[in-house]
Amino acid sequence: MNIYDYKATLDTGETYSLKNYKGKVMIIVNTATKCGLAPQFKELETIYQTYKDKGLVILGFPSNQFHQEVKTSKEASQACQMTYGVTFPMHQLSKVNGKDANPIFSYLINEAPGVLGDKIKWNFTKFIINQKGEVVKRFSPTDKPEKMVPDIEKLLN
Repeated sequence: MNIYDYKATLDTGETYSLKNYKGKVMIIVNTATKCGLAPQFKELETIYQTYKDKGLVILGFPSNQFHQEVKTSKEASQACQMTYGVTFPMHQLSKVNGKDANPIFSYLINEAPGVLGDKIKWNFTKFIINQKGEVVKRFSPTDKPEKMVPDIEKLLN
């Protein structure tokens, strides 16, 4: 299995296959608009604008599992757009841990366990997926997005 075996649902309710991103470098991140790390949205958007034409896509998945997100996917998406200028795809609210976790995150955790093992410990855990759909690296919530740039550039070149 790889990431292309999964489907995602946008904040608009439209479901699509991650196969749509075959051949692209993906960053998948769990987000929360009321989290102290929310300024990372601006940094992620800067990276997205810099590299999207070279084959990068960033996928944001809001989660209220840590009680720092608004009540609906639409509100979360609007907050991202209005406050941070986010243009990368935002998805429906998802759980990232436990039996009700979004299967995408269960897969990511299995492929790239963190320091604490088989859980996402906080908002803004970031995963880089290569053009073949393989998870190549996991970044912690406190890792600033620009820390991913050397890995992104390496994959894109």
